[in-house]
This record gives sequence, structure tokens and C-alpha cells, in this order.
Amino acid sequence: MSCKIGVLVSGRGSNLKSIIEKSTSSEMNAEVAVVLSDRKEAYALEIAKKEGIEAHYVSPENTNPILTGKAEDNYINILKNHDVDIVCLAGFMRIVKEKIINEFKWKMMNIHPSLLPSFKGLNAQKQALDYGVHFAGATVHFVTGEVDGGPIILQAVVPVYQDDTEDSLSERILEEEHRIYPKAIDLFANNKLKIKDNKVFIEEDNGQ
Repeated sequence: MSCKIGVLVSGRGSNLKSIIEKSTSSEMNAEVAVVLSDRKEAYALEIAKKEGIEAHYVSPENTNPILTGKAEDNYINILKNHDVDIVCLAGFMRIVKEKIINEFKWKMMNIHPSLLPSFKGLNAQKQALDYGVHFAGATVHFVTGEVDGGPIILQAVVPVYQDDTEDSLSERILEEEHRIYPKAIDLFANNKLKIKDNKVFIEEDNGQ
């Protein structure tokens, strides 16, 4: 049986689109069951609806960047009503906290545009350029109570060029995000991810 994904989004939905494409092309043993956004105008909702996927705006109830209270309960209830096996944050611009994290313990992933643990939080690409690094990248990790601090699942490295802007670096990183996020979900769906001592171990297929 295919793994059911619940996706939380806030913006244009490029990672959501990549996840949907991989799932419908059988490259991933999972399917998107529902898409939720804290922004009515998020284009990601339109992407989902065009693909026939149930999509909802769920009010954050306030301007607090942390998802709490009634809003948090609403997100949990909708995800549970759709029997999702995994929750994927894909450009979701709210901080999730203990209640929803515990509800989906080790079943919630995030994609971040840096090589964690470097450059956590907002504007990671700008942080990388300001620091003068020669390599940047993307990280898929499990979500814990520490923002961008959960166990790392997969990473991808991209070079940083001297003439890079925040936009050009972001575009190069985004290509890798679209590659590794579906791969991480597929590993989860096939029960190949094990967590021990806050580290993720990937079980290889026999003979590899």
C-alpha cells in the first residue's frame, strides 16, 4: 500500500510539485493525500487542486510565527482524518511545536536550503553568501523541537560561485531540493530509515 503524505506549504509549491510528479510517475512509493496552507493565496494550493488533490487553507488564527492553539489542533485533525503516514513541510513558514511534532513523532520531515547544521533559520542562502562559503546545499531532516535541528536524512552539495547572488544560489539549491526530498520520502515509505542516538541510518537493499 502506498504511503500517504500530508504536505504543509506557504508559498509557490515548487517542492510540492516535485513530490507530486515523482509520486505519479511511480518513482516514489507514496502519494499526496492532502495539502494544507497557512496562506489563502499560496499557489501551492492551486497546484494541488489541479492535480485533483484535496487542498485547504487552514487559518493560523494569528500572526504568531509559531503554530499553536486552535490552529495547531486544526492541522492535526485534518492530517489524522486523511490517515497520513508522513507530514512533509515544504516551504511552510510557521514554526511547529511539541504537540504536532509528538503527534507525528519521527513522521515529519522538512527541507532546508543549507548544509545543516550550518545556517539555520530564515535566509539561509544569504547567510551562506555573507559568510563566504565555497559550498552550500540542501538538507532533508526529521522535525524536532529545535528549529532545523532534527536528525539529518539526506543532503546535497552545490558550489558557490564568486558572482553568485542570493537568487542564483537559491535556484541551484532548489534543483537539489527537488531531487533529494522525494528520495527521502521514498526511503521512509519503504521503511529504510532508522534513528539511533539522534542519527539517521539508511538501510541498503541486499546486494548493494
